[in-house]
This record gives sequence, structure tokens and C-alpha cells, in this order.
Amino acid sequence: MTHAESHGHANPAPAKLEGQAHPISVYLWIWGLLFVLSFFSYLVDYFHFQGFLRWSLILLFMFLKAGLIIAIFMHMAWERLALVYAILVPTGALLILTGLMSFEGNYTYTTRGAYFSPEAPVAKSH
Repeated sequence: MTHAESHGHANPAPAKLEGQAHPISVYLWIWGLLFVLSFFSYLVDYFHFQGFLRWSLILLFMFLKAGLIIAIFMHMAWERLALVYAILVPTGALLILTGLMSFEGNYTYTTRGAYFSPEAPVAKSH
């Protein structure tokens, strides 16, 4: 037994490289789908959609593209469920809380406009 073998430094068998090998066709399909979603988002501007419909479509296409990029190109679709939850649950909670703050801010803005505008009725004291 040599000195290296007695201290556990023997030449180990070559380690097998394990990883995820996905066919290139998956990435090409997702790339094509991202192109189609981008085309639809450009059509929103081309057809001059306005108001709630415009912003709903823009946000829908944006979230779909972001979801595909996260799931496929960042390999989230193949991760353990605990890791997916660790990333998506806090992000979802922040989005929900931001939406609630937006509603509250809109209520405050509307209330101030109703009570502090020059047209607001003034209570007369007797």
C-alpha cells in the first residue's frame, strides 16, 4: 500500500458527469413560441388597443414569456418542487402585496380628490 492509498488519495474511478441533457428541439420550440408571443405583443400596438385591454394583453404576454424563460431556459421546470416553491411563492406574495398596495393607493388618491378638491362641499358652521 502506497502513502497516497493509505490516506485515501488513490486515483478514484473517473466520476460520471450527470446532468440534464435536453434535446435542442425543446429550446427551439420555446424560442419559436417566444417569437410568436412577442409578435402578438407588437400587434397590440399595431392595432392601437387602448385602456384596460391594452395593458391586460401586454401584461399577459409579458408574464407568459417570463414564465417560459424561467421554466425552460433557467431549467426551473426540471428542479425539485421545494426549490420551485422557494422561488415562486415569495415572488407571488410580493406581487399580491403590491397589487393590494395599488388598490389602497388608488382609494387614498380618490378619497383625497373627493374631499380636498376645490369643488368639494364645505361644511358651514352655525
